[in-house]
Amino acid sequence: MASGDEDDPIIEEIDVYLSKSLADKLYLLQYPVRPGTMTYDDVNHLSAKIKPKQQRLELEMAINTMSPNYCRSKGEQIALNVDGTSFDETNTYSAKMMDKQTFSSMQATTNTSRYAAAVFRKGELHITPLTGILQMRPSFSYLDKADSKTREREAANEGGDSSQDEAEEEAKAITVRFARPESEQARQRRIQSYEFLQKKQAEEPWIHLQYHGAKDSRSDHERQYLFCQSVDASQNSELVKTPKEYLAMLMPPLAEEKIAKPIGPSNVLSMAQLRTLPLGDQVKTLMKNVKVMPFANLMGLLASGTDQTSVLRCIQQVALLVQGNWVVKSDVLYPKNTCSAHSGVAAEVLCRGRDFVMWRFTQERSVMRKEIASIIKLPPEDVKEFLEHVATPRVNRGWEFLLPTDVDFIKKHPDVAHRQNMLWLGIQSKLEKVFNFSKEDFMPKNSPQPEPVHVSGVQRLKIAQERAQENQASLQRDLDARRPGSSIPVKQEPIGDCEEELMDTSSSIPNGSVNGYPSATSPCLDHANGGSPLNRLTPELQDFVTKTFQKHVVLTLNELKRLFNLHLASMPAGQNVFSSISDHMLQDAVLLCQCKQIMVPFPAQSKAALDERKVFGLWETGDNFDKHRRLLYDLFTKSYRVRRNVIQAKLAQEFGEVSKAEVDRLLHDCCISNAGYWYLKGTLQS
Repeated sequence: MASGDEDDPIIEEIDVYLSKSLADKLYLLQYPVRPGTMTYDDVNHLSAKIKPKQQRLELEMAINTMSPNYCRSKGEQIALNVDGTSFDETNTYSAKMMDKQTFSSMQATTNTSRYAAAVFRKGELHITPLTGILQMRPSFSYLDKADSKTREREAANEGGDSSQDEAEEEAKAITVRFARPESEQARQRRIQSYEFLQKKQAEEPWIHLQYHGAKDSRSDHERQYLFCQSVDASQNSELVKTPKEYLAMLMPPLAEEKIAKPIGPSNVLSMAQLRTLPLGDQVKTLMKNVKVMPFANLMGLLASGTDQTSVLRCIQQVALLVQGNWVVKSDVLYPKNTCSAHSGVAAEVLCRGRDFVMWRFTQERSVMRKEIASIIKLPPEDVKEFLEHVATPRVNRGWEFLLPTDVDFIKKHPDVAHRQNMLWLGIQSKLEKVFNFSKEDFMPKNSPQPEPVHVSGVQRLKIAQERAQENQASLQRDLDARRPGSSIPVKQEPIGDCEEELMDTSSSIPNGSVNGYPSATSPCLDHANGGSPLNRLTPELQDFVTKTFQKHVVLTLNELKRLFNLHLASMPAGQNVFSSISDHMLQDAVLLCQCKQIMVPFPAQSKAALDERKVFGLWETGDNFDKHRRLLYDLFTKSYRVRRNVIQAKLAQEFGEVSKAEVDRLLHDCCISNAGYWYLKGTLQS
């Protein structure tokens, strides 16, 4: 021992003191998104508030709007999105630009018993235990406020036109039932739920604080409390231990470590704690919280290097494949011997109802809530909860599946997809017996339309122009032959397999195209050039189309064909210069006459015929009013009906102040009105 002491002599002894003056108020703040050399000491702190029980801290700091790195236009746009145009005391940004940012805390660790702040002075080391270690990160709550503003505006514009708005049913007698007493298991589940934790979090009031800078005199005064006020050894009994007690502190006996769970949402399992669990429990915990997830996202949440085959084995035990994405099984969310938190319905009944909802999403992208509720016959709160797990409401489309179909996973793992498909067939047979339905009940009454081959209007116009130039000489000869007094007979084309179908002027029938696009099933249509080269566009036809659109501005193909038939009937006998005019010739003539097709998104329940869905509008006349019409057409490519105030606001935004007379002229030329909405001509169904 003597030789050891000589090799490692004691150079200095330092007295250690434990200060308790700030023991329950001292927090260590970390700023992980900012380098240590760039502190916030010189930044103006506007406000501060804390929730001590939850250890939640918020700091509001000013942004230097005069900095060359600050984009003023972006700052003003963000403030406009968040607060709108109104001036109110509740506005987030009173200066009408983003001139401040908020930092919210997150606990770095739940156990700070081994951490302390130390100050060394005059050969003495003074330590103060830390109450908490908080990581301060920028808060983006202002984006949530901007989203809510946007949703409010959209709701106001739509005027409640949602398929989910269920009309009030007529009054009828109901049976009153008293809810069963809450079981201990249900109570534990309710207490551990995220909704309950959020409620508890909101109950604790914020305590507003006054911020003092590092060089402030009040800060200097508070720093003095970091030093032990009494240097008497008897007052620091925690640091005066016998050798045996000291060894026991250095090497405590083996015992299960108890981690204190904080109050509030911080009780949610962290990723570090999650990865200490077995792989199966990790997958189950993630799926139970997320509800629906692509396989690639699941692999990204697990530790790097995790075996993909093992994950696939685990995921199939707790989730089912729906449209290439994994959805947590019903019995994982609703374990046996539990009940609904909303209605008290038993878990077995909830599982059957939720399985039916999931099965419907294996058949279609969207479902209707009324249809679901009429079959599973569960309370509306439970049905809504099922849908909110895996879908989102869409205007006029019901509830649409939350994620796009993961085709890559299905192609990469066909064996898993096949196994899941067989599993769904078994679930379907059970559901058919329970709910007394058949799969054919949900099949569409009409056979599905073939997948269209998309050719844009610009491409069709370019092709028609090239074809007209190439055949200019033959067009002129045909025109001379059809002059009055000519006795040249009309050529009779033989009906072949690839002959283009001529326009039936007595009814609206498909002619090898879907909403202006050629169909892949039309055998006689050349998809590369937009139509059959057997037809010719005559100057008379183009003249008719030009004059018609100058008069009506907006027409559907069905209405254009009707007007063309009237024109043919009004011509004197023997002077008909039109022969064999097909739908495609008529559409090509429209595109060549400074008109374009408007892709109006008709509602899903629309019964409009195919030719009534093809809407064309006058695009260019050479006057200044063209830009107003184009903006109006653009609005109708987003919605099949628009309110007048939306049109006026868009015009004012793009072209400044627009007079009422100009708006009236625009709407009179292109639209018709019904029930407070404006529709393009021909698109309003009786």
